[in-house]
Amino acid sequence: MPTLDWIGKKAVLNHHNDVPFHLLRCNPELSVGDDSGNLLIQGDNLLALKALLPYYGGQVKCIYIDPPYNTGNESWVYNDNVNSPEMREWLGKVVGGEAEDLSRHDKWLCMMYPRLVLLREMLREDGSIWVSIDDNEVQNLRYILDEVFGPQNFIATVIWQKIDGPKNSAMYLSEDHDYIIIYAKNSRIWRPNKLPRTEDMISRYKNPDNDPRGPWLLSDLAARNYYAQGRYAIQTPSGRVIDGPPAGSYWRVSKEKFDELDRDGRIWWGKSGNNRPGIKRFLTDVQDGIVPQTLWFWKDVGSTRNSKQELSKIMDARASQELFITPKPTGLVERIFQIASQPGDLVMDSFAGSGTTGHAAIKQNRHFILIEMDPTITQNITSVRVSRIIQGYDWKSQKGDIRHEEGLGSGFRYCELGPTLFDRFGQIRPEVAFSDLARHIFFTETGQPLPGTNEKSPLLGVHNGLAIYLLYNGIMRDAGNELTLETFGQLPSYDGPKIVYGDGCRISSERQRQMNITFKQIPYEVKVR
Repeated sequence: MPTLDWIGKKAVLNHHNDVPFHLLRCNPELSVGDDSGNLLIQGDNLLALKALLPYYGGQVKCIYIDPPYNTGNESWVYNDNVNSPEMREWLGKVVGGEAEDLSRHDKWLCMMYPRLVLLREMLREDGSIWVSIDDNEVQNLRYILDEVFGPQNFIATVIWQKIDGPKNSAMYLSEDHDYIIIYAKNSRIWRPNKLPRTEDMISRYKNPDNDPRGPWLLSDLAARNYYAQGRYAIQTPSGRVIDGPPAGSYWRVSKEKFDELDRDGRIWWGKSGNNRPGIKRFLTDVQDGIVPQTLWFWKDVGSTRNSKQELSKIMDARASQELFITPKPTGLVERIFQIASQPGDLVMDSFAGSGTTGHAAIKQNRHFILIEMDPTITQNITSVRVSRIIQGYDWKSQKGDIRHEEGLGSGFRYCELGPTLFDRFGQIRPEVAFSDLARHIFFTETGQPLPGTNEKSPLLGVHNGLAIYLLYNGIMRDAGNELTLETFGQLPSYDGPKIVYGDGCRISSERQRQMNITFKQIPYEVKVR
């Protein structure tokens, strides 16, 4: 398989393994509404994704991200030439001296690669990732997505018509579209949902012959695809003989199937009974929806102009106030969720920006995790927008009167990145709670999030026949955090192999083997990353 090479690639290929686990701390004062299982996290998305893995690894159904397009024009913290102070500092630490030689594209690839690796770990086996991009990096994005997800998991490239009119100021051609690249975690089991039919689509179904089965749409009997039984003569009810299908085409069905459809009243000959026949497709037969297509027009999902107007209305922005340079329309992300998830599923956006993903998730009854790096954007735009969608808001119409938009309900917890689990001396920080360390240990041992019901038990869970225990922070009350025969007798029993984490062990190695125990001492044998 062809692969892409760039300066700094070797330094970032496995960088996700070197990212330390941070604590997540929720801020009740900035949280909104009820506890609906939604999260808005302010912080570096690389660190935040690693912090989320012990909680949500393998649980996200759909990821949508709108990363920097690398045009050199944007001015946010991951600005589009990837040359912000934060990015230069990160590249210097991770890539080293080579960072000075990196081109704009090298920097973008170094930034994206480890984040895509962690995003893949967040996905369910039947999940998918959708990435917005334009011509600046689309070819590079395809290469690294092939490396991270595997070329066999590429699904499609959607063309979104983002402009509702040509750019007359364009130097060459008016660039009217963006791309949305789709990869499944496992294309063998991922399947898209069909889209609901619009009123315009339904209105095309008519019933000129008053068929009791209801409205129908005429489908051409001829097709270009070769069909061995697709050439035969047809006689119309008026007696006219049609020698065969039009040149270069074939009847879609065999003669036997055609006669069966005609007897069932599913062939339309026109009111005169002399037309070339077509097949009647009844609305009742196609109510399950339509197969998604790869060309999305702005009239169906919105344009950049629509998205700016939408955001301005929600934020009640003053004239000429700059809110966000390139928000995506809610309709665009809603369509993605309609195709790639079901109500109640967990969706994610690690480049949250203006909060379109949270808005779309609430409208589509999905749970969401949003991550935004810039604290100013998070607090002043992302959080405010999603809060107003939940609680309702007032806005001023073009006529100047104040109108009210009802809230959709729901809520979110506003979280920030806390310190790492371990200090610089390799010791567990004193503020680390039992649930924090339990989730960390279970995930690093199994690669799976800790079952939520086991946070208050020394038996964290059983994975692939292996039981994992944790003695920490007084979980055994008076028994202490050392593994002794007395302590072992108080643990929830399990007959198979066991790993026990604790401060110390007073059971001999031979006895541990007999009891099918592997002891690991805290903090020295806890995996730091």
